[in-house]
Amino acid sequence: MDLTVTVCHFPTGASKWNPIEHRLFSEISKTWAGTPLTSFSLLMDGIRTTTTKTGLQVTAAHIRKIYKKGLKVSQEERETLAIEKHAICSN
Repeated sequence: MDLTVTVCHFPTGASKWNPIEHRLFSEISKTWAGTPLTSFSLLMDGIRTTTTKTGLQVTAAHIRKIYKKGLKVSQEERETLAIEKHAICSN
């Protein structure tokens, strides 16, 4: 299989550079303002019902899978990957 994946991680404290988070987080906060978030259901409903004036809509999924911690990728596995580091995150 020929698959290309690009991953961009914004550094801690740099959410202001993330255009999607910047445009939606304040809207999510407004949607659930004054609502006690006492369950995942309320939390997810607040996120899923958020929209912006320009028509952006939020989708969210609660993944209940428990992931194993501390898994390591061996050097042999890393060498099989064609990882290319970009100089900068593009928007």
